[in-house]
Amino acid sequence: MSGSLNRIYDQVSYALALHSEALARLQEQAASGSKVNRVSDDPSTAYRLLGLNSEDRSLQNFMDNISEIISSCEMTTTVLEGMGSELLECGKLMTQIAGGIYGESNRQMIANNINDHLEQLVLLANIRHNNQFLFGGTRTTTAPYTVERDSEGQITSVTYQGSDQQRTIEVSSGMETSMFLVGSDVFTSSDRETPEFLLSNTGATLGSGTASVTGDVWLTVTQDGDGHYNLSIDDGATAIDLGGVTDLTNVAVTNADGQVLYVNASALTGTGTDLITVPGTFDIFRTLIDIRDLVENDHSLVEHQLTDLLPKTIDWITEVNDLVVDAEVSVGSRTAFLDSLKGRLGNIQANAQDESSLLEQADIAQVSIDLSRREVLYQMSLAVAGKLLSVSLLDYLK
Repeated sequence: MSGSLNRIYDQVSYALALHSEALARLQEQAASGSKVNRVSDDPSTAYRLLGLNSEDRSLQNFMDNISEIISSCEMTTTVLEGMGSELLECGKLMTQIAGGIYGESNRQMIANNINDHLEQLVLLANIRHNNQFLFGGTRTTTAPYTVERDSEGQITSVTYQGSDQQRTIEVSSGMETSMFLVGSDVFTSSDRETPEFLLSNTGATLGSGTASVTGDVWLTVTQDGDGHYNLSIDDGATAIDLGGVTDLTNVAVTNADGQVLYVNASALTGTGTDLITVPGTFDIFRTLIDIRDLVENDHSLVEHQLTDLLPKTIDWITEVNDLVVDAEVSVGSRTAFLDSLKGRLGNIQANAQDESSLLEQADIAQVSIDLSRREVLYQMSLAVAGKLLSVSLLDYLK
């Protein structure tokens, strides 16, 4: 009898424990609203939920990155629009000079206006967004452009000191896009054409070598005490003495930066200055500096030469303005693409969240029904257990 009672007691206790555990699980689901509160509740569902939650976080990170890039692109577009406006104003001024609206007495005023536009362009090129420079590539903590000024405070050169590489950010699995532009790529044309002599006073012509100079270059021809001609393309900072040159048909004239212009000096007629331009290589800042200096007639040209040259500067402005327009279109296209990508990622995230909710959230109505049933079953089990375990001494003696 003792063995039978022990078995009955163990079985009743085990059954009641199962009921208690089931009741506790149902009560926890009702209180938390979740049917998977620990991995042991449903290992396969818990594994799927972990994957969905990881996907949700990853998608959110991508969307945050996209939002940051879009904000940067929108600021970049605003800056480029401002730069385009500055260049258009310069184009209007040069058009008015070419049309004879402004005479010689007004040229200094025009030069001052162009200098103001140049200052504004440098300011815009060095603008920051979220404490990061927009046009420095990967180097976002220092200003991408530095300037040198003369004794009067006018800008004489603008030098790019940013990175030559774009900073990229991951916007989707295996997909990256640039966030900050490389200023030297945006504001400098890279479609080199054959150099052209716009102004020839010395008899020099173009040599046969491949030039590396950019924009417009002033070739200065002087004569030393030995009667030898000397050529320079940086206002005499560096010069080549033709007295020691054997082949005058292709003289390599180098400036302090190492850029080369090949000159045919075999038919020089005298000293003076020539203007050479290299279409497709103009720099937005150097262009305005040269136009300002040309309007001020820094090279002491005669009036008819200056009158012939000034209208040609409109083409220079058009070339660099096209650079800004191209950059603006490129940034706008990137913004539209990122907006679309963000929307698609948002849809994927919403689907993942919906699936996670379906797997995780408990059906409260069903839980309530199951809880009521389990409580009734538990009460019935307690009643049965009470009868089974109410064995008296008389029952034992029988």
